[in-house]
Amino acid sequence: MFALLPPATRALIVTIAAVFLLQLAAGDLLLVWFALWPLGSAVPLPGATAGFLPWQLVTYGFLHAGPLHLFFNGFGLYMFGPDVERVLGARRFLAYYFVSVATAGVAQLVTSALAGGPGYPTIGASGGVFGVLLAFGMYFPQRVILLIFPPVPLPARVFVVLYAGIELYLGVTQTQHGVAHFAHFGGMLGGFLLLRYWRRRPQRW
Repeated sequence: MFALLPPATRALIVTIAAVFLLQLAAGDLLLVWFALWPLGSAVPLPGATAGFLPWQLVTYGFLHAGPLHLFFNGFGLYMFGPDVERVLGARRFLAYYFVSVATAGVAQLVTSALAGGPGYPTIGASGGVFGVLLAFGMYFPQRVILLIFPPVPLPARVFVVLYAGIELYLGVTQTQHGVAHFAHFGGMLGGFLLLRYWRRRPQRW
């Protein structure tokens, strides 16, 4: 089943799983250099001082906080990535995914700077996954998604709008401390703007 996934989706899932295994072996070293640290932060860790570096806007999306975090992001890519990749093609799908990851990171940096909070790092592929979810809702608006809890079937378009609204609300109200809700919303917003741009400039074959 996994071997039947389109190449870009399969490569992303394999890569985030491989990096997680590397995390288990390397400990905090990968977090120091590749997690997304707030602007201006200089957080002392054993053997190093962690702070923001430009490439972290992409690399943070390959790190995860634990097996459950990895599973949900990998499952999201598995569920929604193949259909979106078949519409966009592998190259555009990867470009779209990484733009969503980067805009999610920017949203998190801005939110962190405005909040003036502690220098905690952001990790996880959620920004990219939320971008893929938005693309799925735009390209397959009538496809029915069955929620796990509550077990209610919803059209993809309704599900995406509802989810975006929940993320925005949770971010504004600072609910679920430690979850980067604005990053999720930023990934969806970046993906939406890129899709609108591509629709105005059709792909040249």
